Amino acid sequence: MYGKGQKDRVLPVSEKLMKMIIKYYKLYRPSTYLIEGQFKGNSYSETSLEKIFHKYLGKIYKNHNFTLHCLRHSYATHLLEAGVSLRYIQELLGHKSSKTTEIYTHVSMTGQQNIKNPAVDFDL
Repeated sequence: MYGKGQKDRVLPVSEKLMKMIIKYYKLYRPSTYLIEGQFKGNSYSETSLEKIFHKYLGKIYKNHNFTLHCLRHSYATHLLEAGVSLRYIQELLGHKSSKTTEIYTHVSMTGQQNIKNPAVDFDL
């Protein structure tokens, strides 16, 4: 994936998704980008991607205010809740500073509720 700041990103992909990507690639034979815009060899604009995202998400959630950035934020949060190290998440997101990642990946209430208090099992 080619990310913000002209940096390449490597993202883990499930086996199921990889099979779908290969099938898509064989069918459409993109020349430059995996998913090309209106004209072969061109990428989708951010505006076009947002419109597509809102069109299909609107069929599920009528009055939503989700953005593509919400997907990135959710991804980072789920990784953190799954116990993935902050350093690895920082690398996946392409943040130069860990401080940016710390702000970006808020811990959900579910994650906070699962934290065990060591004082509870302390015998006096």
